[in-house]
Amino acid sequence: MTGQSQQENRARTELRGRVALVAGATRGAGRAIAVELGRAGATVYCTGRSTADKPSDYGRPETIEDTAELIAAAGGTAYSAVVDHLDAGAVRELVARIDREQGRLDILVNDIGGEAYVHFGTPLWEYDLEDGARLFDAGFTTHLNTSHAALGLLIRQPGGLVVEVTDGTRSYNANHYRETVFLDVTKTAVDRLAFAQGHELAAHGGTAVSVTPGWLRSEMMLEAFGVTEETWRESAEANLGKDALPPYEFVISETPAMLARGIAALAGDPERQQWNTRSVSSFELAQHYGLTDADGSRPDAWSFITAMENTPARDLDVEKYRRV
Repeated sequence: MTGQSQQENRARTELRGRVALVAGATRGAGRAIAVELGRAGATVYCTGRSTADKPSDYGRPETIEDTAELIAAAGGTAYSAVVDHLDAGAVRELVARIDREQGRLDILVNDIGGEAYVHFGTPLWEYDLEDGARLFDAGFTTHLNTSHAALGLLIRQPGGLVVEVTDGTRSYNANHYRETVFLDVTKTAVDRLAFAQGHELAAHGGTAVSVTPGWLRSEMMLEAFGVTEETWRESAEANLGKDALPPYEFVISETPAMLARGIAALAGDPERQQWNTRSVSSFELAQHYGLTDADGSRPDAWSFITAMENTPARDLDVEKYRRV
């Protein structure tokens, strides 16, 4: 049995009987995390605003009901809920429902982003203030609302886990400007929220951790760059030294599977408190738990992107950053 199979089997055992809430599970990383937690044995409440009757802000076809069906197809138990996490009352009603139906909450994953309101390259004084506020509210206030409502239930049993999904590790974001003021502040605030929650949860045997994927090869990103899962790497390699999309850095991208597998393994780890208050990447989780991405590689995106700042891309061996 491979190391990955051993870890997955252990996670299935550890997560059986546990209850998870994944906020922002309609697509991308949130969907993958919800499915992986369900596959590993958890009962998963997955939330989003996109339904068959109400399309998303992104104009995407995915719905939260689809996510629940994917969890069921993976052998898990799922409950979908249409919730706007900016509506604190609606979030409290959701947590009350989980309490009524399950009597516990063991895992909270906050994965709502807000990237629909990002205007790259726009300075603060030219940024549409309403869009900037929407970005911050969608990407941070939703997390705060959800934790505020859910942590009282989560701490009833020791061992609760809160995962704040953000963009960039703490060390990377501390030294890099993240494209716009609103995006920069939003993503660093989410990391700080995990740090702060970890201090308060520690007394209850709980853990809070900030987790970032690398360059995520989500369905939205593939479509935005006009590539497919079969053509993305060839297209990125062809753009070495060019100002074109996808940029060459996309060669180090990863699917949502690696992040999802890492979070499921973290949730199933009886020693998960070692991660409390920390900022960790999908690569670090995969390396620690012996996991890989869907293609069997283990992309170390943040190291590769950082290396490109001081070394010409053509002189870097991308395989060195993808090997297991």
